[in-house]
Amino acid sequence: MSAGQGTSLTSWGAIRLVAGREIMTRLRSKSFVWLTVILVGAVVLGGVVLNLANGSGPSAERVGVTPQTAALAETIETTGSTLGTDVETVDVADDAAGEAQVRDGDLDALVTGSAGSPTVVVDTELSSGLTAVFTTLAQQTALSDAVASLGGDPAQVAGDVATAAPEVRTIGEPSEFDPARYVTGLVTGILLFMAIMISGQLIAQGVVEEKTSRVVELLLSTVRPWQLMAGKVLGIGLVGLGQVALVVLAGVGTALGLGLVDTSTIDLGTAAAWALVWFVVGFVSYALLMAGLGALVSRQEDVGAVTTPVTFLMIVPYIVGVSVAPWAPDNPLVVWLSYVPLCSPLLMPVRIALGSAEPWEALVALGLSVAVIPLLVWLAAKIYSNAVLRTGARVRLKDALRTS
Repeated sequence: MSAGQGTSLTSWGAIRLVAGREIMTRLRSKSFVWLTVILVGAVVLGGVVLNLANGSGPSAERVGVTPQTAALAETIETTGSTLGTDVETVDVADDAAGEAQVRDGDLDALVTGSAGSPTVVVDTELSSGLTAVFTTLAQQTALSDAVASLGGDPAQVAGDVATAAPEVRTIGEPSEFDPARYVTGLVTGILLFMAIMISGQLIAQGVVEEKTSRVVELLLSTVRPWQLMAGKVLGIGLVGLGQVALVVLAGVGTALGLGLVDTSTIDLGTAAAWALVWFVVGFVSYALLMAGLGALVSRQEDVGAVTTPVTFLMIVPYIVGVSVAPWAPDNPLVVWLSYVPLCSPLLMPVRIALGSAEPWEALVALGLSVAVIPLLVWLAAKIYSNAVLRTGARVRLKDALRTS
């Protein structure tokens, strides 16, 4: 990157040149390419595993009925549905054929005898779900016999019993746990934290690398310090945004393709769009701080020490976002922290994915976070400009802020 003799670069031109250099450097990095492939593959593989886990969950209880008990098939399935047990009835030729299927494990139970006096045949024991179903059927039969012996109409009584229900009055808001929303919010929080953390660390490490190799001295003969910093943030930010977009698209495509979420309750498109928006805001905010603090040291070993405060600042909302928010998205701690700049990028998208944040709440939080960015630009530029050319011992933060 160089400027011709007598050529004057505009601020945007200088920033664009630095950003282009950073973009090409990252795209040519095998580690970046492999990390992207691993992240996309992990999201797709996670979706496949989740789909297989859902598919391998509890299956319907298979109950065989003989020609003599076939009339009970519909009643058995209806009773099971009422009690929350999925029951599938299977017609068998006779008792012997049905018992053979029970021994082989093809049937969970066999109903023999007659419709009026059935017998349940099992291999070793009757499952709890089927126990409740057949117990209910036996009680209904006993009730019908008792009503008939008293001269009543068993069918009418059975209908009255089936439709009878207690009167319930609720005094609080129902709390519903949606597994799909939980997973969406959890993945959103983890993905954004990883993306912002990795991209921010790349900024800090890149600044120190240039200081160590004295490349920064050559660069600053052409561009100003704040232009170099802004170009690095823009370049790495665009590469990071592309990486996050690929992962998000892979996740949304996998979820929709495998039917992992109910699109009537979760708007994946909106959640994905907000995730990208908040990545940009979060990355810019933290990358500016990382770039400024990274300029304070001249060795890669010291990067962690100067960026620890920023890392801690990220970890706090991240922990709240993945441990508290998915279970209690309306918790006051979650709600109020989601409005705080630097915390919003890691909390508000989780609330949006969970469906607990109104559009106006997201816009207010976004406005507050964007309003703080000019202050971060000024602070980071001052630290970077005053420290990036000073090699050797670590530059104290107060010195970098005080030096003119």
